[in-house]
Amino acid sequence: MVFADSSGNIMDFEGLAMVARSGDYLHPIGVEETISLPRGSQLYVLPDRYPIGLDRETGEIVILKENPYDGKGPVYAVASFLCAAHTNTYVAAWERDENACTLPLYAYTALGWWGDGFVTTAVRTDESMRQDPDTFDMGKVEEGIRIWKHDLPDNRLVTHLAHCAQGYGCPAALNLFQGREEGPLPTSPSCNARCVGCISLQTSCSFPSPQQRITFIPEPREIAEIALRHIMSVDEAVVSFGQGCEGEPLMVADVIREAIELIRSKTDKGTINLNTNASLPLKVAELARAGLDSMRISMNSARKETYNAYFRPQYEFNALTESAYEMKKLGKFVSINLFVFPGVTDAPKEAAALKDFIDSSGIDMVQWRNLNIDPDFYLEMLGQKIPSGMGIARLIEEIPVRRGYFNPYIKTR
Repeated sequence: MVFADSSGNIMDFEGLAMVARSGDYLHPIGVEETISLPRGSQLYVLPDRYPIGLDRETGEIVILKENPYDGKGPVYAVASFLCAAHTNTYVAAWERDENACTLPLYAYTALGWWGDGFVTTAVRTDESMRQDPDTFDMGKVEEGIRIWKHDLPDNRLVTHLAHCAQGYGCPAALNLFQGREEGPLPTSPSCNARCVGCISLQTSCSFPSPQQRITFIPEPREIAEIALRHIMSVDEAVVSFGQGCEGEPLMVADVIREAIELIRSKTDKGTINLNTNASLPLKVAELARAGLDSMRISMNSARKETYNAYFRPQYEFNALTESAYEMKKLGKFVSINLFVFPGVTDAPKEAAALKDFIDSSGIDMVQWRNLNIDPDFYLEMLGQKIPSGMGIARLIEEIPVRRGYFNPYIKTR
């Protein structure tokens, strides 16, 4: 196991074995369930949370409250925040102090030590290196921003995306200004859901949103300028509506439709993708007819009860299936942006509902994304008694469609 001392120094303790968590259940972890901590991942020290390990001799679960090396406290649990393309299979294990505050909106994957390095409970679900840390060159990004601002001085979306790249280190924005992979097209400042873990807008005092939402609706011309510049200069380019810095893009579907029509009037190259909650099937149909190539539906669950508890939607759950149908009847590509939470996503009813949704909706791909939320907060919010699951790694293997983490380039012409 690993822990942090009172100064935040992270160290391993061979006296206790690694323990992780799936839902409310604790699991001793074997080395075969881990991978080396991927380059670009981060380590988080978790305040007011005691680390949990396993006594190998007695088989007992041990809550560590003092530093085993000097007998002093306090000590803290530690978690990993995985870099892109990796999906967590277990959550870090801890015991909360009664005064513990809610954790910020990140995913808290179990972390341990094996041999000469950190290990974590995860699988790589996409071989694309588009967001691997070694692929970002800040010198190229800064030069790209300078050129884009010079060439498109009146385009407000360029200014917004430059802030995303420089202020937040957004991988999609970094790739745009490097001229590679998938380019973002944030468009909507409003939303028709009130997701508990929304990363661009929080009104409660429990935790802040890690980034600010776009404050304006770009003109179709501004959107098309960025999309065309990216598509015409990048091989197998993808451009996507629906980013972490906006609300629900379907709320401004008419603007997006006009932008798609402008793009397609100039070129049939590239993949135009929509990341969405799929709440407005008729609008989805309009976008598909205008030239939208692919759609990714965000969901934490294929069960209405679990979905509604997190998304708090102002639309009906069956809209997701109807939107998928509108895309599929025109031969378009549809994927799920699945917010994975070990112990919930792989619970028996959840796994069965997911398989049924994929089959009935004609889903082509599941993107296995990690749900960014305090695990205790999430489970308390759901308010369900959830039995032990089959395991995230096994669930991924059992889903009979393409797996991934990113929106793929779709060759349609």
